[in-house]
Amino acid sequence: QVQLVESGGGLVQPGGSLRLACAASGRFFGISAMGWYRQAPGKQRELVARITSGGSTNYADSVKGRFTISRDNAKNTVYLQMSSLKPEDTAVYYCNEQPTPLLSYWGQGTQVTVSP
Repeated sequence: QVQLVESGGGLVQPGGSLRLACAASGRFFGISAMGWYRQAPGKQRELVARITSGGSTNYADSVKGRFTISRDNAKNTVYLQMSSLKPEDTAVYYCNEQPTPLLSYWGQGTQVTVSP
């Protein structure tokens, strides 16, 4: 059974940084592109960053230049380094396959709260 576990969230002040991690069971990240998604209160879930199996990356305009996605296939882990955080970054962050996330792969996510 494949499971994804997100970690690294927390409370941070505007301008601060956090590093999120997404660890998967089994052999999961060696083939598929992966993405980080977020869902803020009252908003739809959105894709914020993606990374291919070869390491190519893409970012949503709202986070470009501030977030960096990376992966360690040997550890079945995807990371999201977030800097210059803004209150509008507040959301629950999830990882999943990209471009077609699997419903059963959605985990509980990790809460990121940006507040003074």
